[in-house]
Amino acid sequence: MTDDRLPPLRDVIAEFDLGAKKALGQHFLLDLNLTRKIARAASVCADDVVIEVGPGPGGLTRALLEAGAEVVAVERDARCIAALQEVGNAYPNRLTVLEDDALRIDERHLAGGRPVKIIANLPYNISTELLIKWLRANHGAFSPLWTRMALMFQKEVADRILSAPGSKSYGRLSVIAQTASQPVRAFDLPARAFTPPPKVDSTVVVFNRIATALEDIKALESVTQAAFGQRRKMLRSSLKSLFGERVADALQSAGIDETARAEELTLDRFKALAHFYSGLKSPR
Repeated sequence: MTDDRLPPLRDVIAEFDLGAKKALGQHFLLDLNLTRKIARAASVCADDVVIEVGPGPGGLTRALLEAGAEVVAVERDARCIAALQEVGNAYPNRLTVLEDDALRIDERHLAGGRPVKIIANLPYNISTELLIKWLRANHGAFSPLWTRMALMFQKEVADRILSAPGSKSYGRLSVIAQTASQPVRAFDLPARAFTPPPKVDSTVVVFNRIATALEDIKALESVTQAAFGQRRKMLRSSLKSLFGERVADALQSAGIDETARAEELTLDRFKALAHFYSGLKSPR
């Protein structure tokens, strides 16, 4: 099935000279069957408001608009803006294109206070930084920003996000992502699906919002950074830089043996450590 309102994506790339830029981490997904699969994985439907980052020539954008969503596309590459405007012309009043850096924008301002879905074939060089930014956005003083995210990562990064305690890839990203959301592997994509093909395969991960916000996600970030920053060390040593002389108290309050190492801890143990650390930071 094709969208007769728009030319093939390869023609768009040729017309607007949109060769992928390595510096921007660009790898375009041109197969509309695959972009539609991403939209389905995120359960995109009519009246959804979607923020898309790095739309490039607009392959995923087309699939989101086909599904009935209103899309705000954030694109740093000025070359892509005119091509995206043509997509917008085919779907009047449903596509807003913003030329900006996704790391700097205020998504709440873009959404106009409405809950959104965030869906993106992420630039690999900033994918984890964007993920942490968006996970923070659903925790804290404000109401949650998003209801669901469907994001493309290098497969190795996706494996880290989804890893369980005790595995080699279990780390800071695993703990933060699984504590601040409910991530699920949607499907894998081979490198050959992209233009140009990256050196690694990719994975789409769907993140579902959790019902209860974390009391202090930044405390969890600090604890995991200290714990996994020296992952070979016992926690009584690796956490001393964070807790100082209270490290033994912190471990005891969380029910953790002083000889334990970071990769052994469950999510609940990390949450307990973050709770203790948050209490230390609070004014007395």
